[in-house]
Amino acid sequence: MAELENENLQEQENSTPETNGKAEETKPQVETVETANADFDWDKFENGDLVEEAKGSEKEELEQLYDKTLSTISEKEVIEGKVIAMNKREVVINIGFKSDGIVSRNEFRYNPDLKVGDKVEVYVESQEDKKGQLVLSHKKARALRSWDRVNEALEKDEVIKGYIKCRTKGGMIVDVFGIEAFLPGSQIDVKPIRDYDMYVGKTMEFKVVKINPEFKNVVVSHKALIEAELEQQKKEIISKLEKGQVLEGTVKNITSYGVFIDLGGVDGLIHITDLSWGRVSHPEEIVQLDQKLNVVILDFDDEKKRIALGLKQLTAHPWDSLDAELKVGDVVKGKVVVMADYGAFVEIAPGVEGLIHVSEMSWSQHLRSAQDFLKVGDEVEAQILTLDREERKMSLGMKQLKPDPWDNIEEKYPVGSKHKAKVRNFTNFGVFVEIEEGIDGLIHISDLSWTKKVKHPAEFTTVGEDIEVVVLDIDKENRRLSLGHKQLEENPWDVFETIFTVDSIHEGTIVDVFDKGAVIALPYGVEGFATPRHLVKEDGSQAKGDEKLPFKVIEFNKGAKRIILSHSRVFEDEKRSEEQTAKKSQAKNTKKGVKKLKDSLEKTTLGDISELAALKNQMEATEKDSDDKDSKEKNEE
Repeated sequence: MAELENENLQEQENSTPETNGKAEETKPQVETVETANADFDWDKFENGDLVEEAKGSEKEELEQLYDKTLSTISEKEVIEGKVIAMNKREVVINIGFKSDGIVSRNEFRYNPDLKVGDKVEVYVESQEDKKGQLVLSHKKARALRSWDRVNEALEKDEVIKGYIKCRTKGGMIVDVFGIEAFLPGSQIDVKPIRDYDMYVGKTMEFKVVKINPEFKNVVVSHKALIEAELEQQKKEIISKLEKGQVLEGTVKNITSYGVFIDLGGVDGLIHITDLSWGRVSHPEEIVQLDQKLNVVILDFDDEKKRIALGLKQLTAHPWDSLDAELKVGDVVKGKVVVMADYGAFVEIAPGVEGLIHVSEMSWSQHLRSAQDFLKVGDEVEAQILTLDREERKMSLGMKQLKPDPWDNIEEKYPVGSKHKAKVRNFTNFGVFVEIEEGIDGLIHISDLSWTKKVKHPAEFTTVGEDIEVVVLDIDKENRRLSLGHKQLEENPWDVFETIFTVDSIHEGTIVDVFDKGAVIALPYGVEGFATPRHLVKEDGSQAKGDEKLPFKVIEFNKGAKRIILSHSRVFEDEKRSEEQTAKKSQAKNTKKGVKKLKDSLEKTTLGDISELAALKNQMEATEKDSDDKDSKEKNEE
């Protein structure tokens, strides 16, 4: 700024007639003037007397002429000026005033193409500062006119310039007419931007796409400028596309489901399944960003402008080049590429896969999940079970490479042999166990214990536990073994038959009580059953759980392994026995009395005979009632 002021002062000094106050330097000019106007009095002019002598009308005329050469300006207004000089720091603006204004170059950083001769708007802050300098501001002029300009640009769809100040969340901040506008990251370019910082400090062209007057928000887009041109390019490219056509493209973006390819103004998608004939977990395994490659057009949509591309189609299908000698029964090696509950897919060559079903992984009939046998990445050896070259399908088997354990089942596990097995799972009717891989068997719930009443196998054992078994039967055709556990011991009911005889009394503990009766634990680990009527105690109360009481055996069934007990019968039978003993004694005494009466019958009177007859009838009735009661109790039992 100081340099420009010195230049202006020097120009003014050079244009002044009295340069350096030396009269000898002005003489040639005076002589020239005198020749032009001999009547001009130069002495009075130098002394200042000439002005005073001028007439009032001439002075006014001179002032008017001078005023016409200057612009009429007011402070605090926006006017248009012209750039007359500029350097790296400052710009000199001529607004037609008596002096030029100087504006900082920073206020024009949004317009790096500014040059001498350009017209710009400036705000007049002061006509003259302390140094006599005109004070102008381009930034304030832009701010005052900014909203009008922004709205006008939106209405007219005008292309404007803006300076990218900095990066912010989701995009960039752009200086547009002095307003901070937002440039979303998706609106910077038609292709995804990986480095936002490279745009900071740049001046670019934009279109205003949205204004929110309430919040003073402005959204601009650079992408909108090139979309129209690209749209036309897309139409031209699509119009020339043909299915099967091979084009060169550049990898523009990689997603989990595919790769977007730039075909030179239009994008196409290679789906992940069209990248390779083999399995692809992620497209990054095949391609990289900005990589150039050839692709084939599989399909396209004129309306939606979608183009489906393929990469694997440029190479022959692996099934077509599969060894022609390969056949069912051959053994192949491969790598597990996909796991499912029902099986595993094994890649025996790039793009050639076979399925090993879980049932073909083991000879075991107890099917499990395929994950129990294999995992992704495992190298396996398998036999070809089926091969369909037309359908491009193949099934494989692993168990076929091992001998079938059922081939010599009778020799290895004969009936009556004892073995250790592992519990695999339960059903309501028994326990499935595995003696070895491929050899499964069933222990029926009735073959678990001689003595314990097992309602569910889970009461007796647990999954994964080892259990001793005896082979009871072999069904080789259906691959089934019938096994037993209780058969490891002799049948204790042969002994129980001699111990728990009917009417024998044993001490038992009530272990379980329910509506229909109770289960009683007896000696030697055997259990019996008693109905509620037989659980009544002598005092009339009902027996409860965990009580230890004497029980009488009223029924023993060896075949059904059933013992029926009664606590009530213990004291009832004792009481009945006592009553019968008393009745027998009374009957004996009665017979003796009758005999005595008969002996003395001849001596009795008529009245005595009648009395004896009544006594006899009474005794007979009592004896009959006693017999009926005994018969009724026997029927109830």
